[in-house]
Amino acid sequence: MKRSRFTEEQIIGVLREQEAGGKTADVCRRHGISTATFYAWKAKFGGMEVSEAKRLKALEEENAKLKRLLADAILDASVLKDLLAKKW
Repeated sequence: MKRSRFTEEQIIGVLREQEAGGKTADVCRRHGISTATFYAWKAKFGGMEVSEAKRLKALEEENAKLKRLLADAILDASVLKDLLAKKW
């Protein structure tokens, strides 16, 4: 997955700047992002504090790690079943 150029603090800062009365197009132009990116950020981080956004990122990373571990375990079980089926 591509890493963002922006940290959670910066993203929330951009969202708050628009909430404070700035026009979306002007805020996007000033920070060098597209309006689609802005609205994606707003859907993901809208209404969050910085600490909540950091916690969300940590949970997403942990979830990805657990999914990889589960996929490896399922693959190992599948290989073992295949080996047992060939042996009998």
